[in-house]
Amino acid sequence: MRSLARHRRRVALSMVPIVLALLHVLGWVEWDVLRILDAWAYDVRLGWSMSQTRDPRIVIVDIDEKSLSQIGRWPWSRNKMAQLTGVLCAQQVAAIGFDVVFAEPDQSSGIEPLRRLAQREGAANPDLARHVARLAPELDYDGLFAQALHRCPVVLGYYFSGEPDARPSGVLPAPVVHSATKPPALRANPAWRGYGASIATLAQAAPLGGFFNSITDRDGVVRSLPMLTWYEGRVYESLPLSLYRLVTGMPAIHLDAEPGATLTWETGTVRLPLDERGTMAIPFRGKGGARGGTFEYVSAADVLAGAMSPKHLQGKIVLVGTSAPGIVDLRATPVAAVYPGVEVQASMLSGLLDQRFLRRPMHMQTYDVLLMLFVGLGLAWALPRMRAPVAVAVCVLTALTLVILHTALFLWHGWIIDSAAPLTMVLSIFILNMGYGYLVASRSRRELVELFGTYVPRELVREMVQDPDNYSMRARNEELTVMFCDMRGFTTLAERLDPLALQRFLNGIFTELTNLIGANRGTVDKYMGDCIMAFWGAPVPSPLHAQLAVKTAIQMVQALGLINERQRQASPEGIHTEIGVGIGLNTGQMYVGDMGSNIRRSYTVIGDAVNLGSRLEGLSKIYGVSIVVSESTRLLGSNYAWQELDLVRVKGKAQAIAIFTPVCEASLLTQADGDRIETWRNFLDRYRRQDWKACTTLLASMQPTQRDAVLIALYADRVAQRSALGFDFSWDGVTNFDTK
Repeated sequence: MRSLARHRRRVALSMVPIVLALLHVLGWVEWDVLRILDAWAYDVRLGWSMSQTRDPRIVIVDIDEKSLSQIGRWPWSRNKMAQLTGVLCAQQVAAIGFDVVFAEPDQSSGIEPLRRLAQREGAANPDLARHVARLAPELDYDGLFAQALHRCPVVLGYYFSGEPDARPSGVLPAPVVHSATKPPALRANPAWRGYGASIATLAQAAPLGGFFNSITDRDGVVRSLPMLTWYEGRVYESLPLSLYRLVTGMPAIHLDAEPGATLTWETGTVRLPLDERGTMAIPFRGKGGARGGTFEYVSAADVLAGAMSPKHLQGKIVLVGTSAPGIVDLRATPVAAVYPGVEVQASMLSGLLDQRFLRRPMHMQTYDVLLMLFVGLGLAWALPRMRAPVAVAVCVLTALTLVILHTALFLWHGWIIDSAAPLTMVLSIFILNMGYGYLVASRSRRELVELFGTYVPRELVREMVQDPDNYSMRARNEELTVMFCDMRGFTTLAERLDPLALQRFLNGIFTELTNLIGANRGTVDKYMGDCIMAFWGAPVPSPLHAQLAVKTAIQMVQALGLINERQRQASPEGIHTEIGVGIGLNTGQMYVGDMGSNIRRSYTVIGDAVNLGSRLEGLSKIYGVSIVVSESTRLLGSNYAWQELDLVRVKGKAQAIAIFTPVCEASLLTQADGDRIETWRNFLDRYRRQDWKACTTLLASMQPTQRDAVLIALYADRVAQRSALGFDFSWDGVTNFDTK
């Protein structure tokens, strides 16, 4: 009797993971960990399924580092683009797709100022107007590019944006379907707020267009592309789909009643297995890049230089895009951490040409529910009756069967079937039946308090204890914000105070500053003499880690001001030592975890991003400010008003970075401070252009304040030195620091 009751309780306990798995597959509750596991399994299967062969039908004309070096920085003038298009046309390509946007008119030729001058001086100098009129066709770079586009089978790229401040820009191509309301087949289509398309002159010359938006999953990886999307009563097609239709005779597009679309020719049809967002999984062929071997890459510089043999590209589909890191069109994909965005489009186009689709089978949800019920109920009934070794064998065999079945269906038929939910259910039923649930949870809580109790505030430890499985000391790579805070004037103070008094004073400051770090969800890494190192975003994740770090830094500066004021009031005859602070903040990818030796370990962060934070702290003294932050921290701290300090290249970093100092919260910015920041921005612009006369004038107009007196004096000295040297073509406006 007692045995039967225990069996029933274990069966009832096993129902918990079954119910949770059903809720997940039905979409009523989403478990992020299952999505991550499914994404990982998909990535592994995709890597196994890639052909690793070159597609000879598609060529990528790459605006690469070589092209930027020889022709100049991007964007290029439209006459260069016209020349590039003309060369490709002469090669008799099947189609050209531009994975770039030409959103603004090209005024680099100077024709518009000449026209205004001719209009103003026309009465006094009629010859000028005639000369300008004769020059106009040669200097109308947009017109030249439009003529080149008109002569070729071209698809212009554009993008949609869902940002709150997005606005329409440029001219959209003709839609492929009109639908006043969102079609049922696109019921989960993103809510676009605007778009960025080419200017009217170019859009009219090349009326075909396709958007090149990609879908970034929660882990930052691009696995799918939208093929169709709905915007303001119209359905638009993607760049790969538009190119595919162009080279296959422009089949009509029909939206199906269920998610999906059908392409119709007179000779037949092809069904695109779209999901309810209008997306399709990308059938990657290989690792990507010019060395990946999947597609032929031709440098745009070689095209313009005529380095290709005649007819080399005849009959091929050309995608014009970039792999240069500086233009920021690189994606993280399942097959490579750095993958050119243009090759993402090429991979989808290749899949369309081959009709090689990755899809979720019809009635996938029904299959998932039946699988959960059959496997889950079977294990819930059987495992309590089995000895531990047999139970282990049964669960392992069940899991292996599911993995092999789903992998085979993916490799043979391109079917995407999620395995994480049933596998997790099997594992959970096993663990619950073996009695580990309570023991593992209680032990995890005890270990969590012991491990993190000395690193993070008690409030965060209590928060972590609620879900201990999500926190560990294992090292991982995360985007965090690190702070280095160094005392100024401490050496002078140490000479005046005896050791015990100095200890009490320093401990008091550290206590106050540490409380501020803890109040803002920060983690104290270590104390190094008179320096504090802290970081935000771990062990408890926080999307606001940069903002919290900036807020803490400002509060620390204010707290030291109050401490100095108390010192002044307590010091006889005003004799005291001012304690200043230098703070460096940087946001980036860094390793966080329990590190050290077998003798002593600590929960800390390491990496280039951490080293850069230390370098920034050292720069605060040079620029005469209390806080110096990197560009990455400034971008995430959008609720503050910022003053740019310089472009610097610190020791150990080849790339220059912009550094900033916070002025105040953006909502508290006064008109005077705003004007001063704008004047300083104008000064830096003139400074980098080597317009020394304008720099001198702008500096003279700024009366130094206590906040920026050192900064203004520093730049006044620099301007004096640089102006004496004359214009330097090799100078890039970056200040190099060769010491740590």
